[in-house]
Amino acid sequence: MNSESKSNDYWEEIIIDKSLITKAILHAEKDLETAKRVLKSNDYDWCYSITYNSMLQAGRSLMFASGIRPKGEGKNLAVIEFIKYKYNKEFEDVLFLFNKMRKKRHLIVYEEVDIVSKEEAENGIKNAELFINKVKSIIK
Repeated sequence: MNSESKSNDYWEEIIIDKSLITKAILHAEKDLETAKRVLKSNDYDWCYSITYNSMLQAGRSLMFASGIRPKGEGKNLAVIEFIKYKYNKEFEDVLFLFNKMRKKRHLIVYEEVDIVSKEEAENGIKNAELFINKVKSIIK
């Protein structure tokens, strides 16, 4: 699949709306703080899920700032594909983890429980912090 067909399948252009960008990044920051609190309660699966959502919201903010929004059924995947397509160099260090978290979060929500270790949850938070800070520096 070439990048033109990806853009047609996964996302579409929108008018840039600063309030949409701001809401998404604030949501990302709020989720990250919630994940940190949940980590302290030793609920590593839920912490991981919330951490993933913080990254997803930050990625959506980046899309909105670029005049793009996800479309279709795979909106979570659309965010990752957009970042790979447009910002791969800036995020190559966390894209693999972001996608891994997407897949594992699906398992946590729909199939399995107690599959995330404390270390994995802590690493997720650290990477989400890096990811959100990079997004914020780009959308500034």
